[in-house]
Amino acid sequence: MSERMPIIAANWKMHHDHFVAIQYTQKLSYLLDKKDTDGVEVVVCPPFTDLRSMQTTIDSDRIPVALGAQHCHWEEQGAFTGEVSPAMLAKLTVKYVIAGHSERREIFGETDEMVNLKVKAIWKHAMTPILCVGETLEEREAGETDTKVEGQVRAAFAGVATEQIAKTVIAYEPIWAIGTGRNATPDDAEATIAVVRAAVAAIAGADTSEQVRIQYGGSVKPGNIGALMERPGIDGALVGGASLDPEDFARIIRYRV
Repeated sequence: MSERMPIIAANWKMHHDHFVAIQYTQKLSYLLDKKDTDGVEVVVCPPFTDLRSMQTTIDSDRIPVALGAQHCHWEEQGAFTGEVSPAMLAKLTVKYVIAGHSERREIFGETDEMVNLKVKAIWKHAMTPILCVGETLEEREAGETDTKVEGQVRAAFAGVATEQIAKTVIAYEPIWAIGTGRNATPDDAEATIAVVRAAVAAIAGADTSEQVRIQYGGSVKPGNIGALMERPGIDGALVGGASLDPEDFARIIRYRV
C-alpha cells in the first residue's frame, strides 16, 4: 500500500430517499468500528434530497463518515433551474463533490471546460473535488485510453493552484465498466492510474503527483476490492451499485479483513 490515506466513496446516483438515507447511515456506523474508519476515509455521496438528513444524522451520532455531493453548478446563484450551487453544499458541511462523472459528461453533455469551472468552484468553497476521468469502450479498443484520460486531467486542472491539485481526489472510471458488471483488471487499472499520475506530474510536478489520491471506479464489489487495493498505485474506490447496500459497502471498506 502507498502512504496515501485510502479513500472509498459511495456514489448512490439516483437511489434512496431521505428516510432510507438515515437508516443506511446509522446501519453503516454499526457495521464499522474505529480501526476501519481510522485506516480508510469513508465518503457517502447521496442525492441532493438526502444531504440535510444525512448531515444531521452524521453530526448528531458523531459518525466518522464524510458527506459528499454528486454534482454542482459552478455559479454561486442565478437563473439555473434545477441546479445546486457549491455555496449551498458548503452550508451543509459537504466535504467532497464529484466533478465530471461519466454520466454527467455522456448523458448531460458536460464538457471539459464545464468540469474545470466546477473544480475551481468547489475549491473556492473549501470543498474537495472528486474528479472523474475515463474512456469509452470505443476509445479503449482504438488504443486511445491514455490520450483521453491525460487530456481530461489537463483540462480539469487548467488554472488550478498546485496546492489544490495535490489535495484533489481523482477517480479513474472506465465508462465501459460502469454498471456493466465488467471491470478493469488490477493490472489495467493500475496502468491507467499511472498515466493519470504522470499527467498530474507534468502539470504540477512529481511531488504533487505523489500526494494525489487516485481511486478506481467501475463495478467495484466486495469480491474484487482486495485485489485492486493491493496495488500501490490505487488509493481507493468510487463505488456505485455495490454501495447501495450498507453491508456490501462495509465489506468494501473493510477490504483488509
